[in-house]
Amino acid sequence: MELPWVLLALAGTGTAAGLGDSLGDRAEGDGGLESQGGGYGAGHGWGGPHTSVVTLLLTLLAPSRLPYVPRVPPVALLGKVTASTFALERPCCIFDRHANASDTVWLAVAFANASATFRNPPSRADVPPYKQLPTTHSYMTLETAAAAYACPAPSPAVLRVGGDTACKDQGRQDPCNGPLPSPGPYRVKFLLMGCHGPKAETRWSDPILLRRALSPSTIDPVPTRRGSDVVVIASLLASLGTVLATAVLGALGAKVWGSLCQRDLGTSAFAHRSYRTHHIPPALPQPPPPGWWEL
Repeated sequence: MELPWVLLALAGTGTAAGLGDSLGDRAEGDGGLESQGGGYGAGHGWGGPHTSVVTLLLTLLAPSRLPYVPRVPPVALLGKVTASTFALERPCCIFDRHANASDTVWLAVAFANASATFRNPPSRADVPPYKQLPTTHSYMTLETAAAAYACPAPSPAVLRVGGDTACKDQGRQDPCNGPLPSPGPYRVKFLLMGCHGPKAETRWSDPILLRRALSPSTIDPVPTRRGSDVVVIASLLASLGTVLATAVLGALGAKVWGSLCQRDLGTSAFAHRSYRTHHIPPALPQPPPPGWWEL
């Protein structure tokens, strides 16, 4: 981080040299500063060679632009978008090549039509707080250590924007994650900040529109009365259903009763059936063998 300060010194030296050369040239050839009609600003010499140094300095000081685009999770999620909050996917593995151990990641929240005019704060003391959203149309929240978004770091899959209902009534100056006051739409981006200011930033998200809560004055406490036709049709359907259920139950009961009666009749016939035994006559005496009287 020493290079920007060296460039600042070079830029200041170049500005002074350019200013002296410009003033001398204009005094000799053009009759002084007054002849230029622009005063000091016109003769400042910003068109000299040192302009490239200042441009290079501003380029080096600008945070790295990352291709990541924040978004609401595409999967089904309970309470993904409500009337005052919405969920965001965590930007895991996005800042690993730019972050140090002491760096933090912020979430910038702005109205969709004000995101183009948002300016990154040069330090943490200049971070726009939540309570300034109605006037500045943007704020920063969810300050998190950069290590929490590293690839191996275990963390929840989503972030909840606007989930801190307690900070809405607090008069503190530090940033908080308060409920969003209107449906929006909003746009968000993640910003990596170090000790000397912003280091990297993501792109702005697509506009996120919250759900609209119904006003209590628009809710009719008296139920709407049904028309006579609807009542008649509902009564007929109820009667038809009752008749059909009675018929089905009657047929089922008759079938069961018939099977029980047949079973009882079969048992009674078997119990009262009489059997006639066969009569076996006594055995007749055998005739004597022939010639027994000769004895």
